[in-house]
Amino acid sequence: MTAKWNVSAVLLDMDGTLVDTERVYFDSLVAALNAAGYADDSVALCHAMVGLPGPACEAMLLDHYGADFPLTEVNRAFLANRDRLMEAGLPLKPGTLELLDALAAANCPTAIVTSSSRRSAERHLSLAGIRARFDTILTLDDVTRGKPSPDLYLLAATRLGFAPQLCVAVEDSNHGVAASHAAGAITIMVPDMTPPTEETRAKCAAVLPDLNAVLAMLHERGAFGRD
Repeated sequence: MTAKWNVSAVLLDMDGTLVDTERVYFDSLVAALNAAGYADDSVALCHAMVGLPGPACEAMLLDHYGADFPLTEVNRAFLANRDRLMEAGLPLKPGTLELLDALAAANCPTAIVTSSSRRSAERHLSLAGIRARFDTILTLDDVTRGKPSPDLYLLAATRLGFAPQLCVAVEDSNHGVAASHAAGAITIMVPDMTPPTEETRAKCAAVLPDLNAVLAMLHERGAFGRD
């Protein structure tokens, strides 16, 4: 018999988990690096940045390319590329609406827990058409340390009024899993652009193909109380 989970809340990463933004960010930065003459290892470096907050990515660029790296120029090109790709709106990841509908129907407290800034979070959720579904949104602006630090998840659990151990966290990146696991949450990974490492797998209650599978697992583990 499948062991049941004692779940009081669900904490959701945003980019790459609910909203299909990671590819937009990745392609925008690779193009900006290539245009600035840094094409040789741009793809591998950008893969390593998936799930990290902006300041951490900037620090990686400077550390990798040196103090002479034209950060301002590359940032400007990255933002222009990103805005152009986002003009048509942002698609949702498969199963997003089904999962959010089920959580709402079960009156399950939820929160967005993202490494993005408050401004980016508001914009992305609005472009994706799901901003109104969330009352609680935790962003990089709310903490001193972003993911992979557990601070955002610890704060989200506190805001909702539950111990982290009573929360399920859904993440798409290795850095995000490190953060939610360190906070003590039951962690489910739905990989987006970067596959989980063996270390990441060991920190997850499950690694699943999409959010529909997440919803099925929540039902299977009795997370909605009626199952």
